[in-house]
Amino acid sequence: MTEIKIGLIGFGTVGSGLAQVLHDQAGRLEKRVGAEIRLKRVADIVRDSLPDHIAQGGKVTLTRNAEEIFADPEIDIVVELIGGIEPAKSFLLKAIASGKHVVTANKALLSQHGREIFEAAARANVEVGFEASVGGGIPVIKALKEGLVANRIISMMGIMNGTANYILTRMTDHGVPFAEVLKDAQAKGFAEADPTYDIEGIDTAHKLAILMTMAYGMPVNLRDFTVEGISRIEPIDIDFAREFGYRIKLLAISRNHGEHVEARVHPTMVPENHLLANINGAYNAFHFTGDMVGNVLLYGLGAGMMPTGSAVAADVVDIARDIMTGAINRVPSLGYLPAHITPRRITPMAELRCPYYFRFSVLDKPGVLSTVSGILGRHGISLESVIQMGQRKKESVPMVMRTHEAAEEAVQVALAEIDQLDICTDKTVKIRILAENTQES
Repeated sequence: MTEIKIGLIGFGTVGSGLAQVLHDQAGRLEKRVGAEIRLKRVADIVRDSLPDHIAQGGKVTLTRNAEEIFADPEIDIVVELIGGIEPAKSFLLKAIASGKHVVTANKALLSQHGREIFEAAARANVEVGFEASVGGGIPVIKALKEGLVANRIISMMGIMNGTANYILTRMTDHGVPFAEVLKDAQAKGFAEADPTYDIEGIDTAHKLAILMTMAYGMPVNLRDFTVEGISRIEPIDIDFAREFGYRIKLLAISRNHGEHVEARVHPTMVPENHLLANINGAYNAFHFTGDMVGNVLLYGLGAGMMPTGSAVAADVVDIARDIMTGAINRVPSLGYLPAHITPRRITPMAELRCPYYFRFSVLDKPGVLSTVSGILGRHGISLESVIQMGQRKKESVPMVMRTHEAAEEAVQVALAEIDQLDICTDKTVKIRILAENTQES
């Protein structure tokens, strides 16, 4: 029986998940590939041993030196699961230079340095698998690369970070403040000790960048993205959202306008009847609209030991099948042939038009409403509804407004002017609203 041998760098949560999948599903994978997929070497700088069932009586070698994997001529596929930029980038490039296929779950690396890695792989005629970099166990990459290949992707949006979604769900269902939910999420392992990438939308932006390259055939620079997190959302905003018929979600949104495409990550009020409004807890969902297929929703766990290990194993199997049939790079890594990945303009955020929710913190005194609404009106922002809570003299009270569709540029200018007023006691909370008649925004 032919063997496809794997070198694994990193035996943490995902690495151990991959090893478990390869062990538990060995017979099934052999029937589907026509070869035994065997873990041969594991490189990890902190581990002194492997679980007995993974070590297989010494058949799997543990080392602290990843160079041993690159130098082993029997290893066909190198899997990098350490995360971060360096040394992960150098490891992948060394593996490619050694003529080995590579698999990674490293979204931060691919969103920032993917071009260098994919170009090196193309020159070396080896493959790059990265299904686990977006959506954990959800087959998002394969859907874009293969399942939706006949479509012009009109738009895509999604809930792409389980930590942020867990926090917002807890705040919505139980009225718990952000800081308290975050602490709980960290205690339960849903949030990192430093949760910045998750709660400030950076992790979501990395995933959106990868998907945009695949959906539109364009290089993406994260500096062109608008990225806002959820740390300023309070239970009062969630309550008002519910009163208006919305739920607040951290969304990644991209629309394809042809010569330019939108790229933004921010809290969004989603109509309660929208598919994405009902994705809760640590689950992720990806909503695509294609010109042929219409609307497609992919839903599942976006992280975790076994779901992500399953996605990494899927890449290993794809590459193993190509090795067995001599069909290397039959499917381009990014869906498009490299010569057809061409630049397009990212739509400036100032050009966005959508409805808005504003929560002003103002002094409870006569004339406040007319002053604020007058400034908004001067900038062409019309109001759909207003809720003013008051009758607490000399205390700050919330004043909530929902607008009709307005220009982002006008909104930014108007809010900057309002926030300078003596009647305002805090910076305005602004949340964009997803148009109610749109499933494909």
